[in-house]
Amino acid sequence: MKYRDSGVDIDRASRALKGAGESLRSTWNERVLSGLGAFGGLFDIGRLTGCEHPVLVSSIDGVGTKLKIAFATGRHDTVGACLVNHCVNDILVQGAEPLFFLDYFGTGRLAPGVLEAIVSGMARACRENGCALIGGETAELPGFYADGEYDLAGCIVGLVDREHVVDGRSIVPGDLLIGLSSTGLHTNGYSLARKVLLEDKGLSLAETPPELETSLADALLAEHRSYLPQVRALRGEVAIKGMVHLTGGAFLDNIPRILPAGCHAVIDTTTWSVPPLFRLIMKRGGIERTEMHRVFNMGVGFVLVIAPDDLPCLLELTPAGCLGVIGRIESGDGPVKLSS
Repeated sequence: MKYRDSGVDIDRASRALKGAGESLRSTWNERVLSGLGAFGGLFDIGRLTGCEHPVLVSSIDGVGTKLKIAFATGRHDTVGACLVNHCVNDILVQGAEPLFFLDYFGTGRLAPGVLEAIVSGMARACRENGCALIGGETAELPGFYADGEYDLAGCIVGLVDREHVVDGRSIVPGDLLIGLSSTGLHTNGYSLARKVLLEDKGLSLAETPPELETSLADALLAEHRSYLPQVRALRGEVAIKGMVHLTGGAFLDNIPRILPAGCHAVIDTTTWSVPPLFRLIMKRGGIERTEMHRVFNMGVGFVLVIAPDDLPCLLELTPAGCLGVIGRIESGDGPVKLSS
């Protein structure tokens, strides 16, 4: 008996990783000291300059049940990019620039081309964010995952000068909330979206509902946006007091995470146009507005907190996808308030 008789084919995994090697190497720079196949990824932080008191910032996350859409459509490159961009945004909130990224891929049986497509998407996003993809884990676990399915997770490490850490402590009543647009659901709320659209209403991923201009599959697989370019464009020009990545918990649970005592946020939901996909889910599912704003980003993927005096400069710079002022900080403790 051989290992492959139990469902694990080491040679198949080796071929898949070799096929993805070029994508991995395309993200490397002179700081990457290890090669493919090393037990650990080596990254030389001694060569980093312009940082007097370097602080490492790390985060780990997954893509959630957005993977179910990838399984159903056979399209696997976008979820890899989503994973990287999600993690980049999570450390960007504290002002960090990404250094390197590692992934975990687990499946019951490696299907041809799937790992290569995922790594290709991750590598593309890493290149776009200036982040090295230096390692990962590929696990073939027969009997653990359903046939044709896999799990995907990633860990990112970034760097920020201690003096430039963004932690929200300078936020005061009167400050403004600036919204940056999302490209769709990003990587949150897919369990509810699938329940409403696919299970209860029986929509096909291949069809284009009257409310949308693309197929449902295209809308649900839209890549999670990285907000690093927008924040880079504002640094040094606008004093950003706080940043929020609207992931699980959306407006109601994420914004309070950066607010000091005595401050709470008021969101004016009339200041931007909610994209059709969110309106489709809300209408077909009969979902209340408060629930929608706790589950979904509603078209706002990232929020900046600035002083009113910095608004003219920000609007002059007009970072891509800027929705303008979507709310304000008021005195008092309590939950985020949705006004209309």
